[in-house]
Amino acid sequence: MKALIKDITNIQTGLFAKPVGTGELVYLQSRHFDEYGQLHAVLHPDLLAEGISEKHLLKDGDVLFAAKGTKNFAAVFENHNEPSVASTSFFVIRPADNKVLPQYLAWFLNNHTTQTLLKGQAIGTSIPSISKQVLENLEIPVPDIKTQKAIVEISKLRNKEKSLKQKIETLREKQIQQQIINAIK
Repeated sequence: MKALIKDITNIQTGLFAKPVGTGELVYLQSRHFDEYGQLHAVLHPDLLAEGISEKHLLKDGDVLFAAKGTKNFAAVFENHNEPSVASTSFFVIRPADNKVLPQYLAWFLNNHTTQTLLKGQAIGTSIPSISKQVLENLEIPVPDIKTQKAIVEISKLRNKEKSLKQKIETLREKQIQQQIINAIK
């Protein structure tokens, strides 16, 4: 089955606010994510809760999609994080029913083919931006939940494999450099 994202989710924009240094909420911005779209482990509340509407508070399973700039990615917000709101750099995508897993939706949005399609529809030259309308009208294949879980698990394992290969390569390079230094001495 295929569906438009707007038919299986609710999408809202992030909140415009000014961080104050110390507060009750984390104001999530693109800088809080690494180059792979993973949320940094340590976050500090930097926004006052006063005046922040309940609808802007992130919930477990919300998918954050970075729509502005050249680094577009999707990440799933998890409940164990600090109470947070998303900045205007993000669209907050909340699955509307149990048809789609947040992790599957994030995987789909991060998929190379989807990224290419979205980047091709971005507007703006200095800071490209993907519009809410483009995101809403994106068609997504929606397999059964069991298949979605399998896809997410395969993706996790593949990312772990890539990370381990990178670590092995780094260690191998250090080993070779040390052997060269030892040979010179």
